[in-house]
Amino acid sequence: MTSGKKFRPGRKVSVTLRCLVHIGALLPLLWLFWAVPQGLLGADPVKELIHFLGMGALRLLLLTLCVSPLAKWLKFGLLMRLRRPLGLWCFVWASLHFSTWLALDLAFDWSLIGEELIKRTYILVGFVALLLLLALAITSTPRILRAMGRNWKKLHSSIYLITVLACVHFWWSVKSGWIEPAIYFAFAVGLLWLRRKNIRSLLAIDHKRQVVTSDVK
Repeated sequence: MTSGKKFRPGRKVSVTLRCLVHIGALLPLLWLFWAVPQGLLGADPVKELIHFLGMGALRLLLLTLCVSPLAKWLKFGLLMRLRRPLGLWCFVWASLHFSTWLALDLAFDWSLIGEELIKRTYILVGFVALLLLLALAITSTPRILRAMGRNWKKLHSSIYLITVLACVHFWWSVKSGWIEPAIYFAFAVGLLWLRRKNIRSLLAIDHKRQVVTSDVK
């Protein structure tokens, strides 16, 4: 006997891929609960923990940008469904990165936090990237997508700006050695280059709107 519902193998593959994304993003966080008490984060565990979480967020961000070109290259459209979970996990890791800095490094000293944001440009750059990620996370639900219409796509195109800000934040935060941040920056530039047509079209639309607005005034 067969049920009334049609068997859709694509749905099963999609669920499997998303489960792998969730497991892959969650396991390193669970590992921290074991690694920190064991002293595996070195002589300065707070610094290493902040760095670990920040690097995880950056890697998840770049993985999110990898989805579209990989889906086209492999001709495997189901990969596109991974952008949302990867993006949400990127926000989770970035939030933990920032929260750990607030709680363990600055002990929620709000006056000191304000001074750090003003004095250290790389922290302000990272904070702006986090706020943009927050906006993307809030508007990532299907209901809000439908409500926003075309504006949703424009807002979520800010991931290109977030990528640049995240790479700049990483580069400026490194006190010694530039090779690792340079590799990540080059990889990000390559991914953005693959989307140069989309970026140009977005810039062209914004330019046209500015011209129309100025004419109206």
